[in-house]
Amino acid sequence: MWDFTELTLLTACLTAVALAQGPIWNSSLLRKWSNSDRNRKLAYNTLTDSQTTGVTEWTSWFNIDHPGGNGDYERLEAIRFYYRERVCTRPVAMEARTTDWVDASDTGEVVHSSLEKGFWCVNKEQPYGRICSNYHVRFQCPPVQAYWTDWGAWGSCSVTACSDVGVQVRKRTCQSAQPLPPLLAPPCQGHHSERRECATPPCRAEWSPWGPWGACSVTCGKGRRIRRRTCERTSENVNCAGRPVELQKCGKTACPAKCKRVCSEGQPSKDCSRCVCQGHTLQGEVFTLTGVPVAGARVALASQPKIIRARTDAAGVFRLPGTCSSSPTLLSIRKEKFAPVTVSSSSNTTGTSWIRAVLKSAEKPYMVKHPEDKVRYEGQRVLLCCKATGLPAPDKYYWYHNGTLLDRKEYKYEEDLVLRDLKPEQSGRYHCKASSLTGSIKSSPALLTVVAKGTPACKSTPESHLIRLPMDCTQPGTDSKLYDAGRCLHNKCAGSLDFDLRCRDTGSFCCGVQSMESRVVDCGTYSLPIRAVTACGCQKCVEPKVLVRGRVIAADNNEPLRFGHIYIGKERVGTTGYQGGFTLNVTPDTERLVVNFVDPTEKFIDTLKVFIFDKRGGSVYHDVKVMRKKEPIDINAGETNIIDLGEIKGEDPIGQIVIPPNSFHRDSGEVYEGTVKASVTFIDPRNITTASAAPGDLNFVDDEGDMLPLRTYGMFSVDFRDETNKEVLGAGAVQVLLDTQHVKMEEHIPKMKLWSLNPDTGIWEEESDFHYTQRTSGGHGRSKREERTFLIGNMEIRERRLFNLDVPENRRCYVKVRAYMSDKFLPTEQLEGVVISLINLEPKPGYSSNPRAWGRFDSVITGPNGACLPAFCDAQRPDAYTAYVTGIMGGEELEAAPSSPKMNPNIIGVSQPYLDKMDYQRSDHEDHNLKKTAFRINLAKPNPNNIEENNGPIYPYQSLIACENAPVDANHFRFFRVEKDKYEYNVVPFQENDLTTWTGDYLSWWPNPQEFRACFIKVKILGRKEVMVRSKNTGGTHPRTTGQLYGIRDIRSTRDMREANTSAACLEFKCSGMLFDQATVDRSLISVLPQGNCRRVGINNLLGEYLSKHPPVVQNNESHAFNMLAPMDPLGHNYGIYTVTDQNPRVAKEIAIGRCFDGTSDGFSREMKSDSGVALTYSCPERAVSRESLFQRLQTNPGQTLSQMARDMRESEGLQVRRGSAQVVAFPSEQQGRTQSRRVVSSATRRRSNMRNQRRQ
Repeated sequence: MWDFTELTLLTACLTAVALAQGPIWNSSLLRKWSNSDRNRKLAYNTLTDSQTTGVTEWTSWFNIDHPGGNGDYERLEAIRFYYRERVCTRPVAMEARTTDWVDASDTGEVVHSSLEKGFWCVNKEQPYGRICSNYHVRFQCPPVQAYWTDWGAWGSCSVTACSDVGVQVRKRTCQSAQPLPPLLAPPCQGHHSERRECATPPCRAEWSPWGPWGACSVTCGKGRRIRRRTCERTSENVNCAGRPVELQKCGKTACPAKCKRVCSEGQPSKDCSRCVCQGHTLQGEVFTLTGVPVAGARVALASQPKIIRARTDAAGVFRLPGTCSSSPTLLSIRKEKFAPVTVSSSSNTTGTSWIRAVLKSAEKPYMVKHPEDKVRYEGQRVLLCCKATGLPAPDKYYWYHNGTLLDRKEYKYEEDLVLRDLKPEQSGRYHCKASSLTGSIKSSPALLTVVAKGTPACKSTPESHLIRLPMDCTQPGTDSKLYDAGRCLHNKCAGSLDFDLRCRDTGSFCCGVQSMESRVVDCGTYSLPIRAVTACGCQKCVEPKVLVRGRVIAADNNEPLRFGHIYIGKERVGTTGYQGGFTLNVTPDTERLVVNFVDPTEKFIDTLKVFIFDKRGGSVYHDVKVMRKKEPIDINAGETNIIDLGEIKGEDPIGQIVIPPNSFHRDSGEVYEGTVKASVTFIDPRNITTASAAPGDLNFVDDEGDMLPLRTYGMFSVDFRDETNKEVLGAGAVQVLLDTQHVKMEEHIPKMKLWSLNPDTGIWEEESDFHYTQRTSGGHGRSKREERTFLIGNMEIRERRLFNLDVPENRRCYVKVRAYMSDKFLPTEQLEGVVISLINLEPKPGYSSNPRAWGRFDSVITGPNGACLPAFCDAQRPDAYTAYVTGIMGGEELEAAPSSPKMNPNIIGVSQPYLDKMDYQRSDHEDHNLKKTAFRINLAKPNPNNIEENNGPIYPYQSLIACENAPVDANHFRFFRVEKDKYEYNVVPFQENDLTTWTGDYLSWWPNPQEFRACFIKVKILGRKEVMVRSKNTGGTHPRTTGQLYGIRDIRSTRDMREANTSAACLEFKCSGMLFDQATVDRSLISVLPQGNCRRVGINNLLGEYLSKHPPVVQNNESHAFNMLAPMDPLGHNYGIYTVTDQNPRVAKEIAIGRCFDGTSDGFSREMKSDSGVALTYSCPERAVSRESLFQRLQTNPGQTLSQMARDMRESEGLQVRRGSAQVVAFPSEQQGRTQSRRVVSSATRRRSNMRNQRRQ
């Protein structure tokens, strides 16, 4: 019998042979082994190494990372670190699953794997903002494995001499994954070493870099200098080509010669640059424009501006010794915040010289001419113009195409850019940037469109445009209330220009209606004519007037600013009316409308506004709020004076103004020493009612010329006068203190600056920075005085009188808002020209001390796709910033979508859960007695990784284009007009919110796109219910339009809340007057038709008399209708006719409706007054009920009613079988109904009997 040692050796040999012959194992043996050890997970692996057996096993599952951070990383190296003995050296396979047991290939995620590195998934590679799942992995390892180690590095070459050939060797070793019995080596196939040829680099010889040049051999005149280099070689057998030494001429500067300057007085200076007169002194004075001495101004010769010769003292005086007086001397004088000036000295025969210089405050560049949109054909040329002002004037201009700077040498541009031989690829946006010593400014971009050769200027086929038909018009067959009338895309096109190199083309061309055809819409019971667009073409653009209207009222009690002066720049352009109203014409080249309202009575502070307007034409209405000037107090100019900023009851002031003694001065520069009448009006952001009174638009221009927003902590206007309260005083070295307790966002403190408002540009410009100081304060809202930290800044009060405590804010977003015609929120009924205003409010308690404080006020006009309002937002806390949003159209406040009694995302326009995050609340959310005309939201910046927040209504600041082009089904906030049922139909379609869609046609409702005349007639309704009233408007006296329809207007009467059973309607009709050809007058034929059981019972006596005296007279033989030829004269409320002419149709109609509601010719109301100014009166009683309804019969006699219903159903079923349909006949009494039913039953019974007899036969 063998001993144990021999048996062990034999078993090891057999095992080695078996391992070496792994491929001969078949599946049956594999299954047998698997059955003998069921605790292992075995599988056949066809991808193992050639030295590996066919039997493998899986490791346990490993999960060492989680998908937080950048992703999920299951690295093999890390797994071996934590589980050193549980993973084989060379796995042959790997499996990855999520912790929910989903295979990695089925998750839809982007993953990576490698048998050398492991498995990993990266979050930012996942689609739709998803993050990686949590994965665990396992590896497949052979239980018995023999393998070669990795090859070692190649050894060094056997030769070292250059240009020689040798041998390199590398090695590897054979290892086993499991211990083998003694004397048994791992069965690896192949060689343990490998050899290859090697060669040493070729022999070379190269020069080193040249050394530095030596010193010149002479100090002046002509000389030589030397530099050297060395030859670096790898063999003595090679050499460098060239010389190791190089010579160069030097000493080009000539040796100093004797100064040849000839001085008529004195002698040349050491540098021979000027004449110096010993004993002579040039004395100068430097003042501001208001006469205040300028201290610290730098004085230099104009020929050597960088060499400072002197500085002014506190009195603005300087002395320049050695300056000769025989000839004028040009001096350059500079001072921070002032424009540099060059002045010439004056002298006389006494040998003295003097100079007086006046420095003007420096002004940053401001763009006054912007490039305009243009269209050209390929091969043509174009001129784009740009112009900026400032002190000093801008001296450099830069042009950009799609954000890329154009080469000045190639395009040879300055203020203007000329492009010749245009190519389509030159299309795009162009803007310029103007720069000076004080800063830069960018123009608005201009769009250049280059039409390629062979491409039509306009698309001739009109696009679809659905017109809503009258409510009683349903087209047979389709049951549709819409008709496609077509329209042309109103964009600019390349027309025929007399000269193409003008800053503004003399006549712009647009795609418009080229031809129309008359069609008839079948409404079932009647026909409706319509003019449909059949072809579009390039033609002269319709250029309607652009207007800005509004009213200037006090912010505290709505007192109007009567007869206030209106300035644009330094030019007075108008005066406000008795009620504070104003109208401004906007020139076509205006990009930024800056208007200053000045109260000649000095009750209100000067208020500067930057108005938004609609460039497509029409009028935009603005309510302008002005702050009442603070009552002046008497202060002593010879003492230190402290004036508080902010007087909220129970609150500490936001800051203080500290005026040192003897700081006041007159315009002449003389120090004022008497009593000062001081008025400091503070616009406190803690009072939200002052937000709309903020001057300017809270923007500044950065160093790159971009206009960026500011966030205010308070504004103040100063007015200092002498004791007679007449002469305006200036003040120097004034300090402004800001209490840091009111700055709850700590990151704002180091960025806080003091700004002043430029009255010409409406842009805030920096006055000074702030620094810290400690002061004792208290006694307002505090119980005791205490040490507090203030920010302190310095300023001088010169020409500017409006100042601001602001910080630039970079946490910015856009909010999408749309306005609709009604609460149905139909996409086709969006309102344009609505002024949407957004007030940025302070955060909620916990983030700031006062949730009512505001930080910024912005307004935007809605266009065809709504409006995008700039706002501050925060990504960390949803309630870090909140906003208060309102919408006004022509002075009328629109309603916001409701938030109570239940939050409905479909009505508000924002989906959940983003809506809850923003905490939307309409102004009446908690108190239903409040107005419904505003809403408040949290400005939560959207999370880019959350798909629910990437569809609006809040967009990142970089996504303005995405906000402007957002589809109508994307999230947005909503406003709507509160109106009665109303309908307008024009035979020639026209969109009143876009005046450029006007088409010249005899049947156009508005015959002149430059002037719109709106006419309304007031109709009184006597009856319990409100009634729809229609006006049918046809041609009356013009030969081209007689009997042809202009349009239809429907309006539901409005209930008079003061009188029972009375309502009235303000019904629009087609005014008489010239048609679009301006040749012949047409008195429109108007038919007023109340819809219902109405009878005319009264006609205004004055109206009837007027119509009878202005023939032809239309007969009114029908009591339910009224016909007339529209009056030519603008009759008033005494006739019940209201006529208003304006450059905007909507404004004209709004004013006329307001007067009609009020029943006066100059008033305005939104409450119907049916007893004033009425033209027609109708009685519309309700029809008497002839029989009980089914519901009433069920209540009075349920048993009999149900029995009758059952009999009727059986009879109806029988009649349907025999006659196909039942005939319903209404009778006035129940008895007649029962008699008729019995007759029908007996007839039906007889028919059934006859049918049975026929079947039997």
